[in-house]
Amino acid sequence: MIASRAVEPSTDSPRSSVLSARGVHKSYQMGEVLVHALRGVDFDLFRGELLVLLGASGSGKSTLLNIVGGLDVPTSGTVRYEDRDLSQASDAQLTEYRRRHVGFVFQFYNLIPSLTAAENVDLVTEISDESLPARDALGLVGLSERADHFPAQLSGGEQQRVAIARAIAKRPHLLLCDEPTGALDYRTGVAVLEVIENVNRQLGTSTALITHNAPVAQMADRVITLADGLITADRPNSERKSPREIVW
Repeated sequence: MIASRAVEPSTDSPRSSVLSARGVHKSYQMGEVLVHALRGVDFDLFRGELLVLLGASGSGKSTLLNIVGGLDVPTSGTVRYEDRDLSQASDAQLTEYRRRHVGFVFQFYNLIPSLTAAENVDLVTEISDESLPARDALGLVGLSERADHFPAQLSGGEQQRVAIARAIAKRPHLLLCDEPTGALDYRTGVAVLEVIENVNRQLGTSTALITHNAPVAQMADRVITLADGLITADRPNSERKSPREIVW
């Protein structure tokens, strides 16, 4: 595991928003039922922060993450990344946005079994102009010595760290993590959260992590709570803790 070091101070305001959503609604049909997943959400992700989106299953947090990540579009409302209006973007423009600016980490690792850890990471570096070498990315997540191992030779936590290395290898401006510890035991989950924290601090990547596990919020700069498609709380975390200090 790599040690944390301070990120160089940004010339931007410490409250400079890199991504914002205003009045976002998302509805979809399930059989004869119209489901309202988001009901008018206002949301900001600030430059360089580590944000936790907290809520129970069905609260709308994954839907919101998919929309700000360009994997889905709102039914109504606006989503802006810097000077781009994502809510009006074409499929090709959203694909370009995801490729150049967003790294995703999901609960399930989605590694290709027939490729080594380094080769899995290399898949992403091939589509980015400013990517980290695969082995450097694996070094950032503490897996330099496992670069030539196949997924079946890695533990669940190691596979998740490969997935994080793959996400950060293209140097994304945004890192979006959807329940990244959901399939892991406590000890392994803490190690994965440490990697996410270190990536946020060392690379200055604006990071949003969604979870249903309330203690994880203790590691955030800011916590947004969702319930029934609405944001019910948005608060800074004045006593931020490292993952190993979290009271579970």
